[in-house]
Amino acid sequence: MFRSLRIRNYRMYAAGGIVSNTGAWLQRTAQDWLVLDLTQHQGGGSASALGTTTALQFLPMLLFGMFGGVLADRYPKRPILVTAQVLMALLALTLGVLTMTGTAQVWHVYVMAFLLGLISCVEVPTRQAFVVEMVGRQDLPNAIALNSSSFNLARVVGPALAGVLISMLGGTGPLFLINAATFGGVIYSLVFMRKSELTPSEPVPRAKGQLREGLRHVIQREDLLMPVLLIGFVSIFSQAFSMSIALMAREVFEAGASSFGLASSMFAVGALGGALLAARRAQLSRKVLLAGAIGFGVFQVAAGLAPVYPAYLALLVPAGIALITINTAANAGVQIATSPDMRGRVMGIYFLVFTGGAPLGAPLVGWFSDMGGPRLGVILSGTMVLAGTVLALLMTRLIRARVGRPERALATA
Repeated sequence: MFRSLRIRNYRMYAAGGIVSNTGAWLQRTAQDWLVLDLTQHQGGGSASALGTTTALQFLPMLLFGMFGGVLADRYPKRPILVTAQVLMALLALTLGVLTMTGTAQVWHVYVMAFLLGLISCVEVPTRQAFVVEMVGRQDLPNAIALNSSSFNLARVVGPALAGVLISMLGGTGPLFLINAATFGGVIYSLVFMRKSELTPSEPVPRAKGQLREGLRHVIQREDLLMPVLLIGFVSIFSQAFSMSIALMAREVFEAGASSFGLASSMFAVGALGGALLAARRAQLSRKVLLAGAIGFGVFQVAAGLAPVYPAYLALLVPAGIALITINTAANAGVQIATSPDMRGRVMGIYFLVFTGGAPLGAPLVGWFSDMGGPRLGVILSGTMVLAGTVLALLMTRLIRARVGRPERALATA
């Protein structure tokens, strides 16, 4: 389960990631709570404002995500990652100062969310493509699963800790400052890695048509196309799930900040369990991917129908297991099937569809929640995930039939 940790560089990176991810979830929880507070004071729509914030954070990936993948293929990945971490730390510091001084407004949060998304356009595909340079192809699925475990361990601790800190410290401002400091963990691990133990891919020379080349590579490979389409459909509504947790906790079950943090942590407990289960598997098959997608849709619908808060909390656990199963199986499958010189571009496309659906889904879920209540938003999200799974399979068959080229020949092209 933990075989990738025998590699020193990855071990340092994973340790720094736990610290940084915990800070990120502190900020994510604080950001949602800050938006709710600001919109209540200013008479705005809380659900719509949360949806707008989520959309703005992921909109840059929709617009520029593939360009970030091109940059990841063209330039050394470690300096890009260090620069990105420093910039994200500065954004967290700025939002913390604005909140602590009482000058924060909703539009400040919108701007910071958009800038964070802009940096992520380059940072995310670069980070994903960098993992194989630390661990190699053989340990790549395990490292991806452990990264998910690290992320979701932080997701367990972060929201619960955020709820306690918001109550103890009397506001969200200190949490943004804490997050700014936690970026030091990843920066330290990147700076002090042993270069001799890395296996960097050769930078791809600048040339015309590299974006089209990446798209063509995905379309012509069924083992890439199906998971990319599935992630695209699922993520339209899964990216808004943390927003839905805030709405369900606060508006349906009338829970306070600490109880909201508990709900987020219950979802993350399931996600952590799902990631560890994935780490035990040598391979993550298409059946596992489809089972995760169907399970996530079903448990979302069930969570939206939960009659009492304890039942809602219990349903968040299997929903978390299902969602992380989708994400881990799709990510590992795509990276393993991709050649090194194309990995940055393919991961740029992957995360374009993974995060690019949020600008569509988050405002829609927010609008449904404002019109018909948070329960309706969650139930419709789950229903659309199930419909999207079917659409992904149908579209893969249609596109492959139209392309009409055998996959084995393409694998060696």
